[in-house]
Amino acid sequence: MPHSSPTISVFLPALEGGGAERAMLHLAEGLADRGFKIDLVLAETKGAYVEMVPSAIRIVDLKARSPLLVSKTFALRRYLQQEQPTVLLSALDILSSATWAQRLAGVPTRVVMCVQTNLSQQFRDHQPNTIGRLRPKLVRLFYPWADAIVAASRGVAEDVAQITGIPADTIRVIYNPVVTPAVLAKMQQPVDHPWFAPDEPPVILGVGRLVSQKDFPTLVDAFAIVRQQRSARLMILGEGEDRETLEAQIRALGLQDDVALPGFAENPYAYMAQANIFALSSIFEGFGNVVAEAMAAGTTIVSTDCPSGPAEILDGGKYGTLVPMRNATALAAGILTALEQPIAPNILRQRAQEFSVDRVVDQYIDVLAKLTPSQTVQAR
Repeated sequence: MPHSSPTISVFLPALEGGGAERAMLHLAEGLADRGFKIDLVLAETKGAYVEMVPSAIRIVDLKARSPLLVSKTFALRRYLQQEQPTVLLSALDILSSATWAQRLAGVPTRVVMCVQTNLSQQFRDHQPNTIGRLRPKLVRLFYPWADAIVAASRGVAEDVAQITGIPADTIRVIYNPVVTPAVLAKMQQPVDHPWFAPDEPPVILGVGRLVSQKDFPTLVDAFAIVRQQRSARLMILGEGEDRETLEAQIRALGLQDDVALPGFAENPYAYMAQANIFALSSIFEGFGNVVAEAMAAGTTIVSTDCPSGPAEILDGGKYGTLVPMRNATALAAGILTALEQPIAPNILRQRAQEFSVDRVVDQYIDVLAKLTPSQTVQAR
């Protein structure tokens, strides 16, 4: 193994502004803070979070711009042959380029698949085509090649077990590291928006990409019901392909003055801290980072009971309201009740410590140590 080899590499397609990318970046930062040498290996160095990577982490750009799986896999193989990291953590790697690349490279690097989404739901959510139909088969074939699998929630672990036949009790569940000192500091920053001024109506906040998975049309419909009963406002932070459809829906409901779509926000945490209610309307999640982040901000949460993650974060409804998916009436009722009966912020913040970066990094170090007993993985 080359002397300059990093201890841990984290492999991602890119650093787009999604929750999974943010969680893996937090994990990389947390491991670097413990003294590990970290490579952040990107198929392409692009995305909203690239500027947020600390200098202690080396970015490796594979320049694998082709959408074809083989492009990414062969580029990763070359990296593994050159650098031979002790462990490769791979996320958003649905078809397991990491395990293919490791086999092709013939190196002793141990591969950990970090599964961040409910794969079955994601496969259903995409348009059926040849690759779409092959995806479950490829997962079943190649995930067992991994040295370990870490799932972002129990629901994700059970889903992976069902697809692959890997025993569920061998899949490690580690919740995402979403509560970091930097995130908590960002929650204290002011929000430059007139809706958050004193004596303004309460603000319901949604955060996420404007895509079908997040089902923001149901949240807008629910808000229309809320708006019939009381003064309130809805803000959805995020960008995506459904923007025009959402804007048309907002106009059709006559809600232009009370619904805002400001786009991607570099610091959504300040908005979470200022909002009265955080609402998640997704039809599926892997974990639901934004739910845990809003909890750390002390904001009362209303979420769909979607597979998988939010119900685990909220402990079955103990720390927030769970409602059925795609049900605007139920979501509106949950929001109205939560506005009248918010949960005490200190209770939510205490629960959010379960998702702190320190706690999660400890659990990942445990996984790494078990994978490399002959050369104990430790900070240096």
